[in-house]
Amino acid sequence: MSRSRTMRTLMLWCAFLLVHILVAVTGWLYPSQPMGDVVLVYEPWSSAALSGGPIVGITETWVYPQLALVPMLLAKILSVPLIAVLGVSEAYLIAWAVLVTVLDAAGFAVLIGRSPSQPRRAAAWFWAAALLLLGPIALYRIDAITVPIAVIAGLWLTRRPAMAAALLTIGAWIKIWPGALLLAAVVAARSRMRILLTGVAVTAGVIALLFLLGADTEILGFLTQQTGRGLQIEAVAATPFLWLAVVGSARIEYSFEILTFQIAAQGADAVGAVLTPLMAVLVVVITVIGAVKSMRGASFPRLFPPLALSLVTALIVLNKVGSPQFQTWLIAPVILWLVLDRARAAAPAVIVLALCALTCLVYPLNYDALLRAEMLPIAILSLRNILLVVALVVGIRAVVRVPAHRPSTNRE
Repeated sequence: MSRSRTMRTLMLWCAFLLVHILVAVTGWLYPSQPMGDVVLVYEPWSSAALSGGPIVGITETWVYPQLALVPMLLAKILSVPLIAVLGVSEAYLIAWAVLVTVLDAAGFAVLIGRSPSQPRRAAAWFWAAALLLLGPIALYRIDAITVPIAVIAGLWLTRRPAMAAALLTIGAWIKIWPGALLLAAVVAARSRMRILLTGVAVTAGVIALLFLLGADTEILGFLTQQTGRGLQIEAVAATPFLWLAVVGSARIEYSFEILTFQIAAQGADAVGAVLTPLMAVLVVVITVIGAVKSMRGASFPRLFPPLALSLVTALIVLNKVGSPQFQTWLIAPVILWLVLDRARAAAPAVIVLALCALTCLVYPLNYDALLRAEMLPIAILSLRNILLVVALVVGIRAVVRVPAHRPSTNRE
């Protein structure tokens, strides 16, 4: 490897690690407790499980898929040597930041290798920029664990399809969204049966393990728990109600059951009720479009990235929850798009970077003002939500425009 390539690789690593340090530190500096989920929720869950108390997802219904508890437990174990010096909360926060950084570093290493190509360098810079713009929620949420898993899996789909499918399935059992990448891979990849069977086998293994640990009705609790949610204030569909809140025709209320702020207004519950069915319909429509393209011979590098981004964005746009960390879901599909088809990935990359910046401006920087229904944060959030819809349209449009040739004329 030439000296110039070595320097470029070293610069990438320095930037990536510096960004992680900066983002980790801003968790202590920014308002609105951006590290709150980690220290107020993840740590107590893991402590209870390790001390003989209730085990979320096993002995009681949980909002997350069960494998989400594994990184929480790992962070708790890593924090033990630091507790005497820093205390329980600070030790756990540092352990969590270290765990996410190590996992991101593993994904980054797979991405750039020893001598990264220009597309991979572009993807690496994009990843660092997205983390920096999104801020501490890019690090201090369970979603952060799934990003490097999805990146590694996506990069391995063509060479190690079974391993990639296993990783994506594990990721989906931590936070559901990597399942969208698995679905996109089943549609777009030539080794779709191997990917599908691996996903089914891993899921069966997880379910069998959960049964052995004593779970039964709790196994799918992360799905049933979502049905009781109202329309969260940051959800795309909540945007009109936020403007009604400005003039006093809607209210922002806190749900102690779900631990989030929701819209209280006439029609809000009805809107929330139709979002999940609409999401399912949109996912099916996008999948069918991708399947038709694949059957007509569309290449994997052209079809998979926009299909993955479209499916993931659909999970956000038609979600009655609008948590800021959802923006991390978009990072992996764009990284893979930059690697596989950089010429057409520029617009999605810019859109996602803008989404990260706008999300950070809302939470945590102006969240208190948003809860007071002030116009500035509502305008910023509205712009963010409009841009999410734009990202969805851009993704679907790219899928529709993927060139497809009959297998008889394009044997890959």
